Amino acid sequence: MTSADAAHRRLLNQRIAGERFGRPDEVVRWMGAMQAQDYRQALWAIGLRTTSATLADVEEAIAKRTIVQTWPLRGTLHFVAAENAQWMLELLAPRRLAADRSRRRQLELDEDLLARCTHLVREALQGGGQLTRSGVMRLLEEARISPSGQRGYHILWYLAQIGLICLGPMRDKEQTFVLLDEWVPASRRLARADALAELAERYFASHGPATVDDFAGWAGLTLGDARAGLEAVKAGLLAEQRDAKAYWSAADTPDHAMHDTSGLYLLPGFDEYLLGYKDRGDVLAPAHAHNVAPGGNGIFFPIIVAGGQVVGTWKRTLKRSGVAITLSPFTPLGVSNGRLADAARRFSDFLGLPLVSMETAAD
Repeated sequence: MTSADAAHRRLLNQRIAGERFGRPDEVVRWMGAMQAQDYRQALWAIGLRTTSATLADVEEAIAKRTIVQTWPLRGTLHFVAAENAQWMLELLAPRRLAADRSRRRQLELDEDLLARCTHLVREALQGGGQLTRSGVMRLLEEARISPSGQRGYHILWYLAQIGLICLGPMRDKEQTFVLLDEWVPASRRLARADALAELAERYFASHGPATVDDFAGWAGLTLGDARAGLEAVKAGLLAEQRDAKAYWSAADTPDHAMHDTSGLYLLPGFDEYLLGYKDRGDVLAPAHAHNVAPGGNGIFFPIIVAGGQVVGTWKRTLKRSGVAITLSPFTPLGVSNGRLADAARRFSDFLGLPLVSMETAAD
């Protein structure tokens, strides 16, 4: 298996190329979890893996409680299938909470104060209540708990990590918080070994070919736990060796030679195609890494992918008449204007807006 083989097969397994899903919840369930630090871009990450879902369709799935946004993997915002949110938090949050103990001390968030916050928020949200972030901050201030600095965000993060709250639907362009056990009353519960196995199976099926190091980094697991999850499901996986490393994928993964994976795609920032791996060298040349994540500050630009490789970045500008797209390729793309227009139009269709222009940025 070459590096190019890995890239093309990931396009298929991640459902960017080849067969796509009909509904947003099918995408999220298949992927296991999807990065969601940027809400709007995360919606497009889901939409592009469907046959024709729009932004409204993805937000309807959130409102209907089939997908949920919370902080399960690495303590970072992700979309997950609603029924999987609770067991993922139970498996993964304890390690993040333990690692965050010193930060809580710095913010003067002791156990007693956090217990008060837990009680306050539970009482405010019980019975189907919803509060925006600003509403939660006011609730804390009225109880004489300062949310200043990073304290407010950290309290919300802590309450999500212990499984009390998750993000609900948008209200006036601001996301709301709801009680997780009310929002998703039919959450699955898994024993730890079963949870590790299911997470491993889902990751290698949707993200493979990938290494156990990739899996550990994606999930925020220790290498020992990642290996335990892999060991439990590897009978149904295919292992291929490259550079003295084992790359795992589902045994029934599609043969990329039988599918067209040469297409051009406009992927959002933070997309799983790039961030779902510890080693991103198979799809992004190290020389261009700074163009995708300038400054190394954790911000990832939307990416252009052609032939499995990240070949540039792009941005969209919303205008009264529609959406304008600007491409910033690392080198001349060498593809037809028709293929570029098709990729741009797929995004504008997702937004439900006309594509008013598409241009390449000047050097």
